[in-house]
Order: sequence, then C-alpha cells, then structure tokens
Amino acid sequence: MTASASPIRALVRQEQRRQASRMAIAAASAAGAAAAAVALLGLSGWFLAGAAVAGASGSAAIMAFNYLLPSAAIRFLAIARTGLRYSERLVGHAAALKALAEIRPTLFAGLAAAPVDQALGLSSGEATAHLVQDVNAIETLFVRQSAAWAGVASILVAMALAALVNPWAALVVLAAFAIQVSLGAWIGRNRSRDPAGEALRAAGALKDGVQAYAAASAELRCYGLVEAAVDDLMRFDARLGAARRRSWNAMAEMGALQPALTGVAAAGVLALCSHASPAMAALAGLATVVALEGAGGLLQAFDQAGAVQVAAERLDGVLAAPPVQWGTVQADWRPGITLGLGDQVHRLNPGEHWAVTGPSGSGKTRLLEILVALRDAGPDEILLGGRRPDALGPQACRALFAYAPQDARMISGTVRENLALADPGASDAAMLAVLGVAQLAEKIARLPEGLDAWIGEGGARLSGGERRRLSLARALLRPAPWLLLDEPTEGLDAATEACLVAALASHLARTGQGLILVSHRQAPLGLCDRRIDLSAQPDSDLPPATSESDSEADLAARDHARGVVMVG
Repeated sequence: MTASASPIRALVRQEQRRQASRMAIAAASAAGAAAAAVALLGLSGWFLAGAAVAGASGSAAIMAFNYLLPSAAIRFLAIARTGLRYSERLVGHAAALKALAEIRPTLFAGLAAAPVDQALGLSSGEATAHLVQDVNAIETLFVRQSAAWAGVASILVAMALAALVNPWAALVVLAAFAIQVSLGAWIGRNRSRDPAGEALRAAGALKDGVQAYAAASAELRCYGLVEAAVDDLMRFDARLGAARRRSWNAMAEMGALQPALTGVAAAGVLALCSHASPAMAALAGLATVVALEGAGGLLQAFDQAGAVQVAAERLDGVLAAPPVQWGTVQADWRPGITLGLGDQVHRLNPGEHWAVTGPSGSGKTRLLEILVALRDAGPDEILLGGRRPDALGPQACRALFAYAPQDARMISGTVRENLALADPGASDAAMLAVLGVAQLAEKIARLPEGLDAWIGEGGARLSGGERRRLSLARALLRPAPWLLLDEPTEGLDAATEACLVAALASHLARTGQGLILVSHRQAPLGLCDRRIDLSAQPDSDLPPATSESDSEADLAARDHARGVVMVG
C-alpha cells in the first residue's frame, strides 16, 4: 500500500492539520532552542579563551577586556535556550497527545466496524498492541517533526559562526551534517525496520500468552503446570528480547555515528581555523560540536522510522477493511423474527417467549450470536421484520436485542459502570430494579459504596453466578423489544433460581418484551410457551428461511406441510 493510500497516514495528516498551530510553535521553539544552544557554547568558548589570553597578557589587557557584554549575552542565551526547549516539549507533546486522543477512538471504531470474522478474530493481545504500541510508535510523527527544524537551525548557526573564521570551515560543518543525515537514514531504513516490526509482533504474542495463562491460573496451579507455562512465556519473551537486541544494535550504530562524525568535523574545523586567534578557533570548534550533537534528534527520528513504518502497515490492515453497514431502526419498531432451521421455518412474533433447546454443540449459542450480529448469517437463514440482518447492519440488529451471554464479561469498574453499558442514562432506581430481578439488590445494598462498589479486574470480586446475574441485570436494563438469554440461571441454587425466574416472569409481563431463551434447566424453560428444538439441526446445515413478504396462505400451507406449529 502506497503512502498516499495509507489510511493511518491520511488520519495522521488530518490530525497534523488540526494541530498545525501547536506544531508550528513547537518547531519554532525547537529551532530557536537549537540556535541558542550553538550560539551559547560558541560564545562561551570564545569568552573563556579570550579571557585566558587576556589574563596571560598582563594587567593592561585584563583592564581592556570587555567581559560585561559577553556575560550578559551568555546569560540571555542560556535563559532563551531553557525557555524555548520547555516550550517545544510542552507544546509539541500537547499536540501529539491531542492527536493520539483522536486517533485511538478512530482506530477502535475501525476495529468495531470491521467485518465480524475479522473483528472477533483479533486476539486481545493483538488489539492491545494496535491500540497501545502501534499508536505510540505513530506518536513519533508528531513529537519528532520539530527535530528537522532544530537540526537545520543548529547547522546554519554553526556554519555562520565558523564562516566568521574561515569559509571553508563552514563547508566542513555542512558536509558532516549531510553525511550524518545520509548514513542515519540508511541505518534506519536497512537496520531498524525489521527488528522494530518483529518486536511489535513479539510483544503482541507475549501479551496473548500472558492473558491466556492468567485466565487459567487456577487450573495451572491445580495441575502443576505453572513451570511449563512460565517456560512457554519465556520463549515468547526470548523472541521479544532478540528483536529488541537487534533494534538496540541499530541504535548503537546510530549512537556511534554521531560522536565519530562530530570528532572528525571538529578536528577539521580547528585545523582550518589554526591561523586565527585561540578565541575564534574555540568559537568555531565548539559551535561545530554542539551543532552536530543538536542534529542528533534527526538520528533518533531515523532510528524510529522503521517502527513507525511497521506500525503504520499494521494499522492500515485494521483501517483498510471495508466497513460494515451501520443502519438505524425506529425506536418503537418491534419486528417479528423468521428462522430457517433445517427443514423447518419458525416465525417468532413480537412479545412471544421462545426456548431454544438441544444438546451441546447443536448451535444454540451460535443462533443468538447471529441475531446480535456477532456471527455472519447464511443466505436467508434469519429475517428480522422480513429483512436480512446484513441489509440492516450490525447496529440496527443489535438495537433490537438485549443480550446476556453465557460467558458473562464485566469491565473493570463499578456496578454502575457495568450496568450503564446497556443504558448510559438509566437512573439509580432503574438500576436497582433490574438488580432486584437478578436477585442482586440485597447484596449491592449491603455494600458501603452501593452501585459505586468496585467489582475488580473483569469482575474478579464477584462469583461466577454473580457475574452472570449482573450480566442479566445489564440486559434487563436495555430498552429492546427482544431479550436473548443464554443459560441465565447456570450455577444457581434451586431457591435463588426459583426467585429469579419468578421475578423475570413479572418483568417480562410488565415490559412486553419477547424472549429467546437458551437453557438446559427446567425452571427457566417454564417462562416459554414455544420451543425450537435443535436436536436434529446440524450447525452447518441451515437452509433458507421464508420471507415475511410471502402471503399468509403460502406460509400456512408451507408450515402445515412441514409440521410447524405457528403462533397467532
């Protein structure tokens, strides 16, 4: 993908335009600070050498030596250098952070808008690497942009000071700078890029491994596999260490380049200025040293260029995916659902309560995930209000359903923050009401912080059953026409289950929500008066469903022939 067609670079250019004023101030400050630094050391060298010569020449020379003006100039340059450097850091990093604050949400939106198989196929370690490491590498495009201005400014000032002594000395400074930039760019392009890319990939793999083993820490301890897991993680770490070592070797080459060229250039300048006074020779020599050191920011930018290029390519892979359609639906739309399963067609009318049963592996959870657009549906397998899910788009499909999955996931936060995912504007009373249905209200009321109680990393302070019930409460809080529940009472004792089922029945009667329930337990199945049995339906054999645009007579005749019991 060319740079002009790179989505992430287009996004970076957009943010650079937005932060243009800050970046211009940062560049001007960097250039001013570099120029002040070169002038400061050059003038300091001239002043010290001149004072030494005057001191060695006797009292008359000492009395004639003007030290007030150079002292004032040195103090001014020192203050200017410090202030301008502070301004460059402050404004430049502010621009970078504000830009990254816009890039990360855009990238997350790109991940969410990607096709389902790509978005859900991305591991947590890879997603973290994209949102953290790759975006941090992109920060260089903002922070290091002022390095070029600082390098050019320092070289121009050094050339001007050297030219006061010998014009050929100025050409030596320019030649050293040109060699430094050329070799630095070559090292960055040929020595830094591959290790930087490998380091990013290895870091993502290590994060994946750590997260996977951390989730199974109890099992690892029980089965005595902790050492084996550590050994496996150390292999990931060794891969990361090897990549970083190669990257550090390239960085060391950069580090060796600068002092070597600085030494050669300074020696050449001093040789050309040997005919001048010691003070003027010191002025030219020290200005050369500081100028080439000041251009070191360019070398760091070259060293990071490889990481930036690899990060941009990785992020392009995320942003370049064709976005899915994000349709909308009317807030009061309560569509029926048509399911084509095997040789049967089921029509689920709004407000009805359906149970989905079948042995493990028959596709019950998959069916719910298709409804909420977490899996792709087959051709005409499912119709929502007579329309295919892919025609509606994920956002429109998900607006129709409140979903409590079997594997209840919590964000690291408070009870309130986890419930607010379903309805950010919900009141405390509404949250407490759904917690009451989920049989969690008393537990929350006993906590000193109440709804603001911290539930730990991923809900670690809650038991498995409590996390599942909090997930159920979150689904009940969402104003959607259909409620999808996957094993909502799994792991509960009989008494708690009975109370929850009774409260859930009252909630459904009050809201008029439709229900699609997956459960192996008899108590929650009592909520449903219709059933879809997947016992004889292979997970991969789902022929087309009929469209709700068909006539009622056609549907009735087709359903009668198939032995399907229709409702209403």
